[in-house]
Amino acid sequence: MQRRYIQIGAVMAMLSVAIGAFGAHILKSHISSEMMEVYHTGVQYHMIHAIGIILIALAAGQWGESRKLLWAARLLFVGIILFSGSLYVLSISGVRILGAITPLGGVSFIAGWLMFAAAAVSIKK
Repeated sequence: MQRRYIQIGAVMAMLSVAIGAFGAHILKSHISSEMMEVYHTGVQYHMIHAIGIILIALAAGQWGESRKLLWAARLLFVGIILFSGSLYVLSISGVRILGAITPLGGVSFIAGWLMFAAAAVSIKK
């Protein structure tokens, strides 16, 4: 689990930088400032949760692998796809109905962080 999720987290962080650069250099002149803010929010949450995935993987190396840690990493990954992905598509396409998907990503983020906390609480010393 540890190696795999460090790899996933690193790729997600790299994609966040690339997507952010795309927005700053290419999209900026093609979408409204309001939609640029939406896009930027997606990039911020993308990076924060990519780092979270790496943190969870490192914790697995210290604490030992567990189903809680595995689910924590999975939920943050799903959250990136649903939350940030829906904000990217919404800001570029302007299709507002896609905003209905965003809260599902937010719930995934919350559940992922809760699973991480639960794993920390359940560590046997």
